Amino acid sequence: MKSLLSFTKKELLEQLRSGKILLVGILFTVFGIMNPAIAKLTPWLLETLKDSLAESGMSVTEITVTAMDSWVQFFKNIPMGLIAFILIQCSIFTKEYSSGTLVLALTKGLPRVQVVVAKATVLMALWSVGYWLCFGITYAYNAYYWDNSIAQNLLFSTLCWWIFGGFIICLITLFSTCFRSTSGVLLGIGGTVFALYLLGLLPKVSRFVPTALTDGTSLIYGVKKSEDFLPALIITAAIGFFTLFVGASVFNKKRL
Repeated sequence: MKSLLSFTKKELLEQLRSGKILLVGILFTVFGIMNPAIAKLTPWLLETLKDSLAESGMSVTEITVTAMDSWVQFFKNIPMGLIAFILIQCSIFTKEYSSGTLVLALTKGLPRVQVVVAKATVLMALWSVGYWLCFGITYAYNAYYWDNSIAQNLLFSTLCWWIFGGFIICLITLFSTCFRSTSGVLLGIGGTVFALYLLGLLPKVSRFVPTALTDGTSLIYGVKKSEDFLPALIITAAIGFFTLFVGASVFNKKRL
């Protein structure tokens, strides 16, 4: 346990020195501000474009903005935040493969499984801080300007998206143990998510795939109930833990 805590601390310090923690913080802060800002500015933008739209045969009516518009924007922007997070963090293993720094740690007796656990823990911690920071900023602005109670199942819908982000971190860990290049990790993650998206298009299995957790808009509008997402939650958690187990097994046999 002591070696695990020491390596986790080393990973956090590396994230801090490389500026990745600051970058993640800035990224999700910006997205948190953008969500209510875009909602607030939409009527003004449409009013500005009113004449141009009229020439195209489109009429602009008076628009009433609510917290719902901001939360819809949240669920539109958070995928971009997750993609940016992946691009920032996808080299967490591959960089050490090329530099050979992992060999030094392992020769000092650090168990390989602890390397996987420590890196996955750091990624999950950074994702959690960034994601809930974005949520908190959006929630605070929405509470100031509008009323958050208009959004149904708000906490559950955001919790689903956070869990989906955790699933993606499991994929980062798995493909980082399988491939030595950052491009291989990105292709593995992208291919898996795309395959899950295609599976989600099938009506009979759509409620079971992890990508179902990203449909937060349906939850806040009350189109779907929280119970509809329970199968996807259970399966996503199971696949995530299995993915970490496989990643640890692959890394345990990997030649560095």
